[in-house]
Amino acid sequence: MAAKPLPPPPAPRLYLATPQIDDPAPLAAALPALFAAQDVAALLLRLAPSDPRSLITRAKAIAPAVQKAGVALLLDGEPELVARSGADGAHLHGIAALKEFADKLQPDRIAGVGGLRTRHDAMLAGEIGADYVLFGEPEREGQRPASDAIAERLQWWVELFEPPCVGYALSFEEAEEFAAAGADFVLVGDLIWNDARGPAAALADAAAAIARGYQAVLAAHAAASGAAPR
Repeated sequence: MAAKPLPPPPAPRLYLATPQIDDPAPLAAALPALFAAQDVAALLLRLAPSDPRSLITRAKAIAPAVQKAGVALLLDGEPELVARSGADGAHLHGIAALKEFADKLQPDRIAGVGGLRTRHDAMLAGEIGADYVLFGEPEREGQRPASDAIAERLQWWVELFEPPCVGYALSFEEAEEFAAAGADFVLVGDLIWNDARGPAAALADAAAAIARGYQAVLAAHAAASGAAPR
């Protein structure tokens, strides 16, 4: 009896990063409509530098609009504030931060990680137990690998490892490319907030780009299994 073909991988989902937030009120007001229109898995909350009490207050002001929509709220680089702010987890920068905070966040909260410059770093993050790995975010100077190198890293990870991977997209074309490479999530940030048409139109275009990339994944899966793509 022939073995049943493996099911296709699930569709990639949006991971939305905010600008650096000082006043949380405009963002809190804008988020419900964005989440109602598009399937967003998580929000990465970037807080402008301030004292811990102010940062916690800002995060608490954002949390209801995020979590009521079933979206996970992650703090960017503020793992020590996660519990007090009511966030669902933190995005950590580099292996050292993951080693320090993974056990403090897990298993109740998410510990994702970026700043993985080499394959060795990525594999080490997986061994430590990162809930996801992020590829493609710019360094402080704004430099990052070419998009095809990021796509290659995503494809390598998907083929060999279990934890989800995230592709950091700076354009709609990259969002499609990273979805086609097999990313579980595609992170978009300035691409959405800097669009002259407004974030709703930009987020819709990002979702459409991811859907196009996923069609390529389905076609490849169908070809490998000998089935017609849906």
